[in-house]
Amino acid sequence: MFTGIITDIGQVLAVEMRGDMQARISTGYDVAGIDIGASIACDGVCLTVVALGADPQNWFDVQISAETLDKANLGKWASGKRVNLERALKVGDELGGHIVSGHVDGLAEIIAMQDEGDSTRVTLRAPDALAGFIAPKGSVALNGTSLTVNEVNGTDFGINFIPHTKAATTWGDAVVGDMVNLEIDTLARYVARLREWGQ
Repeated sequence: MFTGIITDIGQVLAVEMRGDMQARISTGYDVAGIDIGASIACDGVCLTVVALGADPQNWFDVQISAETLDKANLGKWASGKRVNLERALKVGDELGGHIVSGHVDGLAEIIAMQDEGDSTRVTLRAPDALAGFIAPKGSVALNGTSLTVNEVNGTDFGINFIPHTKAATTWGDAVVGDMVNLEIDTLARYVARLREWGQ
C-alpha cells in the first residue's frame, strides 16, 4: 500500500523487452535499505524490485507485465524519462495522502492546463467506465500522486497543482495530450461494488 505522497523522482536508465518489459530506474533512495522483492510505486504502478545496484549511481530494476502495459502508460517509457517514486507504506508511517494500492485502473488524458497565480489548474478526461468513481472533493491518484478533485463534468474532472507539487514530482513536466495513470479511490470502488451487489 502507498499514500500517493511522492518521495523521490527517479529516471529511466534503460528499457528492455525480455518476455516482459524490464526497466532500470535511478533513484535517490539508499538501495542498501531496499530488499529484492520490495514494492516501489513507479508513476503510480506498484512494481517489484528484481535487482539493485549503486554503480555509478543508485538504481533498481523492475519487471512490467503485459497486463500492466495494457492498463498504464509505462509502455512509453524510454531512457531519460523522469518517474514519480514512492516506497511502500510501513506500519506507523504518516498517511499524508490517501490509501493508494498501486493498481492502475486506466489512463486519463490531460485536455487543458491553465496557470492561476503560481498554481496550475488541469482538466483531465477519464475513461467512461471510470468516470462514475470520481467525485468532487474526492481523491484520485494520478501518476502516483494523491490529488483532490476540484470539479467533475461528465467524464472530465479538474485538479490543481501548487508550486510544491510541481517541484517535488514530475508534474512540472506535464503538457496537454499526456496520458496519465489513473487509480480511482479504493473507497469509491468498494461503495460501487456494494451498490451493485445490493441491486
